[in-house]
Amino acid sequence: MPKVITAREAEELLRKGEQPPAGSILTPSARDVLGGGSLQSSFKGTGATARSAAPAGKFVEPSTPDFEFKWTSGTDAKTPAEIERFFNSPAIHVLKERICEMGRRLWHKDYTDGNGGNITIRVGDNLALCTPTLICKGFMTPADMCLVDLDGKQLAGTRKRTSEAMTHFGIMKRQPAAKSCVHAHPPHATAFAIANVNIPSCLIPEAEVFLGKIGVAKYQTPGTPANADEVGEVGKIHQAVLMQNHGVICWGKDVEDAYWKMENIDSYCRTVWIAAGLGGGLHRFSGGHAKELIDLRQKLGMPDPRAGLKECELCDSAEFRPGAVCQAPAAPEKSDCSCKDKGDDKSDPQIEAVVKAVTEQILKQLKA
Repeated sequence: MPKVITAREAEELLRKGEQPPAGSILTPSARDVLGGGSLQSSFKGTGATARSAAPAGKFVEPSTPDFEFKWTSGTDAKTPAEIERFFNSPAIHVLKERICEMGRRLWHKDYTDGNGGNITIRVGDNLALCTPTLICKGFMTPADMCLVDLDGKQLAGTRKRTSEAMTHFGIMKRQPAAKSCVHAHPPHATAFAIANVNIPSCLIPEAEVFLGKIGVAKYQTPGTPANADEVGEVGKIHQAVLMQNHGVICWGKDVEDAYWKMENIDSYCRTVWIAAGLGGGLHRFSGGHAKELIDLRQKLGMPDPRAGLKECELCDSAEFRPGAVCQAPAAPEKSDCSCKDKGDDKSDPQIEAVVKAVTEQILKQLKA
């Protein structure tokens, strides 16, 4: 069995000036310690293999990190012995380490509190790793992880699985591209979820590309089949979902991809909140520019429910202000989408009259 190198062992190797043994598997934190090292882990099938650095002078095609776990359909472990071997295999150990690392990131970013949040990675047709219930995400170890089927039955692990895993599986069963889900309570995005305020669009290009259209799932009791169905339907076409009065769930091709989207959405909500308080309004780019970003998102292999819309339907026009509810109507009126400039919405005449009266009084006081 290949040796798994942990971060602590990688630090010891660096101190000694030694390289990891040939055929070793580096955990994600060990790769960080070694700065890429001379060996890098890459997932193939249900195993992870170490790859030596290219010979000196030989050009290696540049690549981007790929931590997606791939398996051969129809090969799920089924017997107790097969499940035990699979659950304790080097490839799965790497994923357990990676879940722990994402948990630490969530905790350090204040995206979770107490035992909040949960993480899943799909590892088979009907198999997934998940975090346990009643544990702080900042202090998990690989030994805490659970193996379950997509109906929630626990197959391996000494800790009881999180009850909210079923919400993740509600997405995975409907969207095959969802290989990992991360649920947390990032403060700024969760604030939008509990205030029932739609997150405005067409403000930051990166958000349009990496988050796409942000979905909103109606409140259902966490951990129930109703919540799994509600979030699953919304998550089928939205990679980032606000769960009303609850938090956020994001999915991606691997656990780091899903975690990144959690960072993306909270940073975006925080930026919108700050910008709205500056008093100058929010300047949106055009629907044409949004179309270009949606096209780029699709080229990166990410789904977007806005792909078939006309340019004039891509950017919401609601003004966002702190303390103002900018929720889109539940049943929007049909439009021929002529894209004609209809001008700004008219201000409330009563408010204008009050402002005018107050201004006149202030001017009189100043003159006196």
